[in-house]
Amino acid sequence: MGTWGMLLHLTCLACWLDVSLQGEFQRKLYKDLMKNYSPLERPVSNDSHPLTVYFSLSLMQIMDVDEKNQVFTTNIWLQLYWNDFYLQWNASDYPGVKNVRFPDEQIWKPDVLLYNSADERFDATFHTNVLVNSTGYCQYIPPGIFKSTCYIDVRWFPFDVQRCDLKFGSWTYGGWSLDLQMLEADTSEYIPNGEWDLVGVQGRRNERFYECCEEPYPDVTFTVVMRRRTLYYGLNLLIPCVLISTLALLVFLLPADSGEKISLVCNVNIGILTFLKINLNIVTAASLRSHLWPQYFASTMIIVGLSVIVTVWVLQFHHHDPDGGKMPKWTRTILLNWCAWFLRMRRPGEEKVRSACHHSQQRGSVCSVELGANGGLAYLGTRGLEGARYGAAAEPGLGVAEEDLLLPGAHGVEHELAKILEEVRYISGRFRAQDEDGSICSEWKFAASVIDRLCLMAFSVFTILCTIGILMSAPNFVEAVSKDFT
Repeated sequence: MGTWGMLLHLTCLACWLDVSLQGEFQRKLYKDLMKNYSPLERPVSNDSHPLTVYFSLSLMQIMDVDEKNQVFTTNIWLQLYWNDFYLQWNASDYPGVKNVRFPDEQIWKPDVLLYNSADERFDATFHTNVLVNSTGYCQYIPPGIFKSTCYIDVRWFPFDVQRCDLKFGSWTYGGWSLDLQMLEADTSEYIPNGEWDLVGVQGRRNERFYECCEEPYPDVTFTVVMRRRTLYYGLNLLIPCVLISTLALLVFLLPADSGEKISLVCNVNIGILTFLKINLNIVTAASLRSHLWPQYFASTMIIVGLSVIVTVWVLQFHHHDPDGGKMPKWTRTILLNWCAWFLRMRRPGEEKVRSACHHSQQRGSVCSVELGANGGLAYLGTRGLEGARYGAAAEPGLGVAEEDLLLPGAHGVEHELAKILEEVRYISGRFRAQDEDGSICSEWKFAASVIDRLCLMAFSVFTILCTIGILMSAPNFVEAVSKDFT
């Protein structure tokens, strides 16, 4: 037990000595490296040689896409790697010291900035330490919330795909002094965004020449490709707008006698205007150019507006005054013949109207007259009245006594019969006028029904074509529906 205790004590003492020696070597290494070091000097063995800096980024999160101000906000970790000729040491001379860390202001680091920055400070990185190993290999990974300018094309909103560039490059060094090389972007730690779906991050290295200098100026541009998630906009904009435009078609199915056609179409118009006002912030936020969604709203409002005009026209036909005149021949030909045949429509009660007109013509001659005479009923037809007048002449064998026997007091009743006959003729004329007015009203009402049916078909086709044509014109409409709605 004593031997094991001594060995344990010696082991702990060795570890303590090693730690203390490592602390001394680390302190000595910092002192030796910083003795003649200047952060202003480009760390190369030969000043005529360029310093190669490898650059990449890790996209952590898409935080905001401001369509109105054209600003793209992201959470990014930059990755810069280079070799510092003056920060090399022999690892055997400093046991246990494998790497050291320097604040970025104490050593040289490339002045790589985001060219298209929209941040108030311009450089939005959090300055971290630079990790250096014994070969002088430096790793600098500063995180930051980057705000960059981005042209956001909302032509196909809300089925749009946006491409935002992040252009990085040295602010003061040219290509002959600092050779900026690109590494592939890392998206393994990306946090998904609720509104935007990340398609990919594409990088490319560019060289630009200016008139002032012969040397190239390299930059690395990463393009963030993202697709807008359309489920929210589909449920809150697309589906309600389609339903409202469908309600406008129901106006043509509502009977004109209900008295609610104008109320329905006006309520639909007010509904779509209110709906547009509620979603005004969403629509105007992407109003830099004419795009998909206002076109669909405009087509819906045109449909509703035309339905108001057509509804007034239909009601004018339906409630047309028969004293205002008969239907013009060309109107009857187009509406009652051609359009009715095309729509497979028949006049309601057409056979009854013809039958009524036929009977009204028969009512033009009085069929029978019932008279009350001497407290009894005597039945006399008009032809019997003529026979009573000229019976003696028609039949020579008939005398006055027979006439008096057939019609007692006929000479006194003849005047009354004439008055009754005149009244009957007046009543039959009124019936004929009413039948004619009814026929005229029936024609106008049937014409109104034909216009309703014709507009229902036309507006339905127009609505379907506008909906399919406008929405399907978006390049990624099918992809958005398949990914977001299924």
